[in-house]
Amino acid sequence: MIEVTDMHAYYGKSHILQGVTMNVQEGEIVALLGRNGVGRSTTCKAIMGEVSPHGSVRFRGQEIAGRKAYEIANMGIGYVPENRDIFPGLTTRQNLNLGLKPGQKDGAGRWSMQTMFEMFENLNRRADVEASVLSGGEQQMLTMCRTLMGDPDFIMIDEPTEGLSPQMVQKVAEVLKAIAAKGISTLLVEQKLSIAMDIAHRVYVMGHGQVVFEGTPAELKAREDVRKEWLEV
Repeated sequence: MIEVTDMHAYYGKSHILQGVTMNVQEGEIVALLGRNGVGRSTTCKAIMGEVSPHGSVRFRGQEIAGRKAYEIANMGIGYVPENRDIFPGLTTRQNLNLGLKPGQKDGAGRWSMQTMFEMFENLNRRADVEASVLSGGEQQMLTMCRTLMGDPDFIMIDEPTEGLSPQMVQKVAEVLKAIAAKGISTLLVEQKLSIAMDIAHRVYVMGHGQVVFEGTPAELKAREDVRKEWLEV
């Protein structure tokens, strides 16, 4: 589905990504782990075209490095950023409609607005309320749902459980499993090791702008040295 090879990225003169290589297969949940500042979010932005990548990024066998972010989105890649980026002056319903691609009708893909409201009753109850009054957890749900409205085949989700209650964290985990069940590939950037180990098929650990470990959750669990050096505070 997505294959990244020797990807580098810079912020000015700062060399942030230093040869990242990874892949996500169809219907797979892959967790990207690491401490803050190691390049996980930059990896997502470089794949999405928000940061210029140097190297190869292939989606369904097609090179996408160097394309504009809107072109990449229209090809079938979705991105849920860490800062949520909702439109606070618009209602929940209007925010969801903005997730539709040009010419796409609601319900034409794997997801519909009704599906979102069934998954998240809180959003249904606040469908016609301005998004600015939603709680942090509700705004996170809205951002994820808005991206799904565009019916992506591959979705990157950056820190979806940050600052959420345990109940909301569990809801996020359920949604991620539902996404994978529809054959959608997911790259999950996550700080909480527990949720990543529970739902991911494979994990990558990043350190200093590079991938320092690749394997299954069970293999990472057995590698105390990796967890101590690159994950634990």
